[in-house]
Amino acid sequence: MTYSKDEFLITAIARLLETDDVRHVAVGAASPVPGAAALLVRKLKGGTPRVSLIHGKATNPFTDGGREIFDAAGQGRIDVFFLGGVQIDGEANLNLVGTGEYPKVDKRFPGSFGSAYMYFTVPKVILFRPEHSRRVFVPKVDFISAPGVSDPDVHRPGGPKFMVTELCIMAFDTECRRFRLQSVTPGRTVEEVLDNTGFEIDVPENVPETPVPEEDRLALLRSSVGVEIGDTYPAFARDVLGVAA
Repeated sequence: MTYSKDEFLITAIARLLETDDVRHVAVGAASPVPGAAALLVRKLKGGTPRVSLIHGKATNPFTDGGREIFDAAGQGRIDVFFLGGVQIDGEANLNLVGTGEYPKVDKRFPGSFGSAYMYFTVPKVILFRPEHSRRVFVPKVDFISAPGVSDPDVHRPGGPKFMVTELCIMAFDTECRRFRLQSVTPGRTVEEVLDNTGFEIDVPENVPETPVPEEDRLALLRSSVGVEIGDTYPAFARDVLGVAA
């Protein structure tokens, strides 16, 4: 069965969510791929984990905007959240502000909002940045919107655990402050990952391929999960999953 790049990424992320410690997955705005992954896992596991899509109304339980989700995260009631960045470096620092020498940046972006707070409080943050290039994965971000690691005397229950891109999945080691290559997208190579990454990563002797989407999971995506995600992202459901809103 053929599949699209987005469907591949959805199933890759879904596997990272299929652990017993994941009870509540929250997904920020403009994030249909992580959102579909969370809904897919909930369908596969018969109703768990709880999924909150912070966009639209159909699957958004929060009525008080950012304050309510921040309160839930601070109380330990969110287990997984997704973050990205205009730039990401080898210590998992994120830049969501702009590129160039701050404050006179060359290009300005929407900004950090609650990324630093969620990075500190949510135990399992998955970095999701489909584009894998040296433009994104830089030696050092131009501005730290959210730090990947903190000093030992800083109370920090949260932080990065994985990064998912079009080329690979990496795991992050907080103690070593480094990414480790976990798997490579079929048809891509370790050398391609290294060539397109602007910082050093650890590479094990044997790097497996990221599994391709299973037929039963694609069937769910293109039916019931597609309907659910279509309540929030109708164009995505129609154009990517072939499900009419």
